[in-house]
Amino acid sequence: MSQPPTRRGLLRLAAGTAAAVPLAQAITPAQAVTGAAPDAPGIAGTAPGGAAMAATAAAPALPVQPFPLGQVALGDGAFRRKRDLMLDYARAYPADRILAVFRANAGLDTRGARPPGGWETADGNLRGHYGGHFLTLVAQAYADTREAALKTKLDHLVGALGECRQALADHGSPRPSHPGYLAAYPETQFVLLESYTTYPTIWAPYYTCHKIMRGLLDAYTLGGNAQALTLASGMGDWVHSRLGALPKAQLERMWSIYIAGEYGGMNEVLADLYALTGRPQHLAAARCFDNTALLDACAEDRDILEGRHANQHIPQFTGYLRLYDHTGEERYAAAARNFWDMVTESRTYSLGGTGQGEMFRARGAIAATLDDKNAETCATYNMLKLSRQLFFHEPDPVYMDHYERGLTNHILASRRDTGGAPSTSGPEVTYFVGMGPGVVREYGNIGTCCGGTGMENHTKYQDSVYFRSAGGDALYVNLYLASTLRWPEKGLVVEQTGDYPAEGLRTLVFREGGGPLDLRLRVPSWATGGFTVTVNGVPQRAEAVPGSYLTLSRNWRRGDRVDVSAPYRLRIERALDDPAVQSLFHGPVLLVARSAATGFRAFSFYKDFTLRGDLADAIDPEGRPSHFTTHGLTLAPFHLADDARYHAYFRRTEPVVVFGATDSGVPNRARGDGLTFLDVLWAQAPFATSADLVRAVAALADLWVSEGRFTRVERDRVVAAAPGVSQVRHA
Repeated sequence: MSQPPTRRGLLRLAAGTAAAVPLAQAITPAQAVTGAAPDAPGIAGTAPGGAAMAATAAAPALPVQPFPLGQVALGDGAFRRKRDLMLDYARAYPADRILAVFRANAGLDTRGARPPGGWETADGNLRGHYGGHFLTLVAQAYADTREAALKTKLDHLVGALGECRQALADHGSPRPSHPGYLAAYPETQFVLLESYTTYPTIWAPYYTCHKIMRGLLDAYTLGGNAQALTLASGMGDWVHSRLGALPKAQLERMWSIYIAGEYGGMNEVLADLYALTGRPQHLAAARCFDNTALLDACAEDRDILEGRHANQHIPQFTGYLRLYDHTGEERYAAAARNFWDMVTESRTYSLGGTGQGEMFRARGAIAATLDDKNAETCATYNMLKLSRQLFFHEPDPVYMDHYERGLTNHILASRRDTGGAPSTSGPEVTYFVGMGPGVVREYGNIGTCCGGTGMENHTKYQDSVYFRSAGGDALYVNLYLASTLRWPEKGLVVEQTGDYPAEGLRTLVFREGGGPLDLRLRVPSWATGGFTVTVNGVPQRAEAVPGSYLTLSRNWRRGDRVDVSAPYRLRIERALDDPAVQSLFHGPVLLVARSAATGFRAFSFYKDFTLRGDLADAIDPEGRPSHFTTHGLTLAPFHLADDARYHAYFRRTEPVVVFGATDSGVPNRARGDGLTFLDVLWAQAPFATSADLVRAVAALADLWVSEGRFTRVERDRVVAAAPGVSQVRHA
């Protein structure tokens, strides 16, 4: 494979058809997206002004839906080990330190607690954002583990925030414009934004608002805290009271301001709030965040991303999908689809991340932008959310291909493997992940944006392993992570075992229940070495096409066993702007060369190829899973998160047409797209016999002559050298 997979086919979401957001269904008490039903009956509650909240906003179901987080348990393996490190942090980090900035702003006793630090300081212009992420962390951790102490901590956090909101409403200085206001600083930042004040005088006030609101909604939907919904609803009322009265032109100018106008996923969280409360002002407030110039451009498939702040804009498009679900306006859905394409097809590094120094660069600028500040981890967090939501609307496997790439090679790699003192250290996660030669990952990030999303990343690994069809007649197996799914509506318990991301057999066993069901197994785009399935030991004849789903339809019984084998192959992916700059993969796993050199390492492989044309003939296994050696260097899986310097990209150097030990002496010239003679030749492998190879060499050499890249003499020398290729390695 020469580059990451692109979207197959044209996605068409039916215009004018309102469909419920997955969360809108999943966050009712009966179907909480992570399993914990709110304590209040139905979704009723009390708004800040005392009025009862309305029923949920009803809408038809999406074709594909998630399972509650608490219904999928991680099994042993790399993902669970990283998850456990973050669970330790959730358990140990003091709630009062998270609350310190809120209490100080409300004039309440901080109980001697110091703010976390980083951007979360007593005078920081982003203070409060980390507290929102921490709410989500604890809510996810509780939904996963059901530990009473985590529930107690979550309720303590929400209760204290309720006290802060009340204190602000009663005697805030200055007093907020609406009693629903809740933040860790006065309303001043929001007032200044309305007069177009720029960063760093103010720091993204609505971004911070989003983090707090999302944390509260998660405390409600995942942790069953009804007060959290009351607080979030009040914040939604306050947002509407401020923005609902502003002219559209003023709003659009605000959202165009670098950093200061960054609002995270305000449109998404307000649409989710509307799904719970049914209050029209919450949907109206969500629409106030239309970033019209970018929204319209993306809806029309005009790429104007270059020079824009990546993570300032990615979450907006998940919000647009939410708005499509509630309004049926096709431009919202079209914009989200097209934006995803613009990022994944031409601005994504091999690990699945995007951006240089937080910014989108030109289309296809990969090799030209490699340095120590690529791939902000927040941006991958949000691209995976967008991929997931797009899949709910249209189950195209390319979305899950991208999800797997980013989850395995960026998110899993973003948490340091070793622990620390969780009550005092940061979450030990990355901010940027450099892709340049000889860079090193840096961890920590307490109080930063990536520290906040990093806490969330590692406590929800299981949220996309399995999906279900709306009618409950199909189960999607998207990721081959060791895990156990409990599907009580069907009486099913399905256990998956395996050692992903290491290579090996994946096994699914129906531990409880049964009945008719379509089991849809994702065939990854990288599975070019075969994808075989057996059911109770019987091979299945269903066609497995890389980049698709293989469906097994049967009446399942307790004890049924499905074995999935997808051998990993070594492969390269080329940078779009320079095909000689390449990354190495072993199946889905990005391999990095361990080296402190600050320039590209040069690798040559074709001289070692046999007739099968496999990189395995040029790269030696080291003895550990997915570890290899080449050119005197160790190649290691990137998800091993340590402090070693690495090269995620290398420069491919194949200057002369060589076949085994036979050097033709002819330059390995490239055509216009940068692919060389040997690149094009070996893309046709494997060759059954030496004669087949010679015929292919002759045909391609004739083409090179006709296009002026070889002389007739050079053509003959190349063809004469071709029999130098062995049928087996080292023959």
